[in-house]
Amino acid sequence: MTTSADIDAVIAGQTVPSLFAQTATRLPEQVALRWKEGDEWRRWTFAELADLACRVATGLAAAGVGAGDRVLLMMRNCPEFHALDLGALLVGATPISIYNSSSAEQVEYLANHSKAGVAIVEDDGFLARFANREAMPTLTTIGVVRPGELAADLTWDGLIANDPVDLAAASSISSPDDLITIIYTSGTTGPPKGVMLSHYNIAWTAECLRLAFGRDDLTGKRLVSYLPMAHIAERVTSHYSLLSMGYEVTCCPDPGQIADFAREVKPQIMFGVPRVWEKIHSRVTAALSADPEKGAKFQEAVAAAEPIALKMAWDEASDEERATYDFLDQVAFAGVRELLGFDELEIAISGAAPIPPELLSWYRAIGVPMSEIYGMSENCGPMCWEPYRIKPGTVGPAVPGLEVKLADDGEVCCRGGLVFQGYLDAPDKTAEALDADGWLHSGDIGEVDDDGYFRIVDRKKELIITAGGKNISPANLEAALKTIPIVGQACAVGDKRPFVAALVVLDPDETSIWAKQRGLEGLTLQELADHPDVLAYLDEALVGAMARFNNAERVKKLKVLADEWLPDSELLTPTSKLKRRGIHATFSDEIDALYA
Repeated sequence: MTTSADIDAVIAGQTVPSLFAQTATRLPEQVALRWKEGDEWRRWTFAELADLACRVATGLAAAGVGAGDRVLLMMRNCPEFHALDLGALLVGATPISIYNSSSAEQVEYLANHSKAGVAIVEDDGFLARFANREAMPTLTTIGVVRPGELAADLTWDGLIANDPVDLAAASSISSPDDLITIIYTSGTTGPPKGVMLSHYNIAWTAECLRLAFGRDDLTGKRLVSYLPMAHIAERVTSHYSLLSMGYEVTCCPDPGQIADFAREVKPQIMFGVPRVWEKIHSRVTAALSADPEKGAKFQEAVAAAEPIALKMAWDEASDEERATYDFLDQVAFAGVRELLGFDELEIAISGAAPIPPELLSWYRAIGVPMSEIYGMSENCGPMCWEPYRIKPGTVGPAVPGLEVKLADDGEVCCRGGLVFQGYLDAPDKTAEALDADGWLHSGDIGEVDDDGYFRIVDRKKELIITAGGKNISPANLEAALKTIPIVGQACAVGDKRPFVAALVVLDPDETSIWAKQRGLEGLTLQELADHPDVLAYLDEALVGAMARFNNAERVKKLKVLADEWLPDSELLTPTSKLKRRGIHATFSDEIDALYA
């Protein structure tokens, strides 16, 4: 069993720049980054990325950026991000990515809280949110990658016109204990906290993930970068792993284009939040349902393949079962994977929020090697994960080298080299999360089985306590509700109420197919949300969805909504976690009506 000390021995003295220097030396002509300009593909090799980052470092140093300074980055998933972030590291600074959807007021808060001296943005649209410079007194310099009409102090072309610093020398400026970034939490319950991560944390995480993958060499593995770089999962998956493991990363500037990019790139590793996987599933199901006979046969194939796929994951399938699966794959699944661009996918990962076990099993059945990862910004992302021997409904065992345990009250806690340094300028919040023995308290209630696989029950602070005193996990109920084909999103309610109810949002793709099959085509989603046939169908489906829960836990009533909840709004975080406070406030009348 790998211990924390084992990983410490491997990464001793390493920083992310020093790891990148090794990668660039080992793989100078290997493609590092790909992106599209119009219909044309462009690329940088690792040697080119190194050269650009070293030129950026010279430019930043000339602008007065040095060790310990903080640099805000606000841009879409574009190649320049990687060179700018790395260039800041090469002068010993701390780059901080902020969500692209941040308002001017949020930008001011983050700039002031982080005490950033420099901000570099992609274009005028982002630059406009920094217009009130007087409100950000520490921010002395602003740069832009693609200049427009607004004035800026630095430009991308100006930065890379400099002579490059020496990579070997620059990569030794930082020490393992220096801050590599500050990740601002998505703020489900208040202002975002600044999670301080060190070079040691990220180097430890990179080695931990390499061990979890079970492969010594991940060079050239293709993946698409499309989620916000301000989120720890995307930062680790497509930036730090690019620098340390030598991935080939394709930049997708709009998450809505991920399906198109996947078909062209054919990723070998893909990370997504559950909503991404849910939407792909909905589109496949909706397309197949257009031909009822074909759709029914596909579902029969999935039902037959699910138990075999799980046995295969544990090397427990018989020769006859494997032959059956191979036949089903040939006639039903392989073509679907090819259409999705998933035919070369080796590892698919869902994280940042719970994924319904039924959905995970569906992906496994059709040959997409799906697994669920569990963690948080405060531990660099991975706490529990098993990519191969999965158990749907669990998040797997502790990742290599990390200690994970349940506290006396069932809270999931971990200790190891990927645990953060604390919250920026918030010692009281740090003390709440990190105890004197180095254990990080997740705030999640969990369970663990005899194989060491953890199951997350829910957030401690989000448990519903009904008027009868019953403690209920809303996340488990919501996952069950989303197994109803036409339900895209759900929020269980019932705190201090006599029973549990829920708001459910119709999935536009599934619902349109469902409506057409029942002669209701032409109706708007709002009309369908109010239609008696839809309400009757959901009432019937609710019984099956709630079958595994006891009577006190079951959702008794539904309010059907038509308008999809969008990421990074008052209803959802940028990674589609529910903002329960915002949902309860927005739909207070609808919730009250459920209990009238």
